This record gives sequence, structure tokens and C-alpha cells, in this order.
Amino acid sequence: MDFFIPAAMAQEAAPAPQGNPLITLLMFGGLFVFMWLFIIRPQRKRQKEHQELVGALKKGDEVVMTSGMLGRVEKVDDDYIILEVADNMKLKFQKVAVHAVLPKGTIKNI
Repeated sequence: MDFFIPAAMAQEAAPAPQGNPLITLLMFGGLFVFMWLFIIRPQRKRQKEHQELVGALKKGDEVVMTSGMLGRVEKVDDDYIILEVADNMKLKFQKVAVHAVLPKGTIKNI
């Protein structure tokens, strides 16, 4: 069996280096602060702005959906909106799919 796997020579394990636990705690704290400032906080801010945008939708608003479709809001329910995307063509979407509210008259200019 020694033909395929050479015999390992055992040696004593080196003693583990003794580090300062305060430095480790400071590193974890710094990592948490970094993640909070650059990842969590901006994401929560964007999420709050989107919830306010979706909550303020009303009939007659011109919106662009996340898919890029433009339309005018015809009806607003709790979780859904009905958009008029062309003459006599109405489609139902989830409110969360609204990307932005456009200024009035944008659809006519396109």
C-alpha cells in the first residue's frame, strides 16, 4: 500500500499563536459597520422610497414598469393595478412591478 501513498512523517504540532481577542472583536465590529453603511442602509432607503412610490399610485398616473412597458393607471387595488397600455387594451400588474411614475403627457410625446 505504501506504493501509492507515501508514509507521512508525524511531527509535533506548532503552538497556536496567541492573539489579542480585543483586536478580533474590533475587526468584526468594523466589518459590521462597513456592511451597515454601504450595503444595508442604502438598500433599506431604496426599499422605503419604492414603497412610498407604490403607495402613492392613483388613477391617471403614467408609469413605467420594471419590464419597460409604459401605461396609464386605470384602477388601483390593494396589490394590483390595471394599466391602459393602448386604446382599449388593459393589463393587470402587481404594484411592486412599477419602476417609476412619469410626468403627465409623457406617453403622448412618445
